[in-house]
Amino acid sequence: MKQYVVIGCGRFGSSVARALYGMGYDVMAIDRDEDVVQDIADSVTHAVQADVTDEASIKALGIRNFDVAIIAIGSDIQSSILATLIVKELGVKYVVAKAQNQLHGNVLAKTGADRIVYPERDMGVRVAHNLGSSNILDYIDLSPEYSILEINALTEWEGKSLETLNIRGKYGINVMAIKQGTEINITPSPTDKIKKNDVMVVIGHNKDLQKLAERS
Repeated sequence: MKQYVVIGCGRFGSSVARALYGMGYDVMAIDRDEDVVQDIADSVTHAVQADVTDEASIKALGIRNFDVAIIAIGSDIQSSILATLIVKELGVKYVVAKAQNQLHGNVLAKTGADRIVYPERDMGVRVAHNLGSSNILDYIDLSPEYSILEINALTEWEGKSLETLNIRGKYGINVMAIKQGTEINITPSPTDKIKKNDVMVVIGHNKDLQKLAERS
């Protein structure tokens, strides 16, 4: 099982930490604010108060043993850069860092971050897509060309199997999962049939996803 460490537990960091813990992963949350640490303590595996810019303190926490580090520090750009550098030098395999803007992201990338996320910008994009079509429930931008879309199944799909619909051939997209209420089928087979109120999780090129959204 993967182990995650979340450094910086503001709104974004605490949300990520709680979500990962809820998915069953081991999560350590680190923040310099004792009140913040106490607030999230019951929602993660371990919660620790520490200065994330102090290499000795971070090293003592065994950060090198974690598979993924999420640097979610908010407005303190210098601290986010230093924390990224420290965890990378300590040997964390994959580092995700939150950036305020493109310049901040460029610096984090040069510091060693494997992935840069822009929560405010990305949320704006997701809201725009959600507003653009009533059928789109969520939108995750993977790259400038590819995204993941969560969309209500088209009425014309109901009662038909994935094999019959040939979604990949007709729309150029791949079905990752099918959600029916609280149940999620993460390995749909060609014979699985689409039911009323099913939610499709699909991945594909943005232009193909846009065409699908326009049909909804």
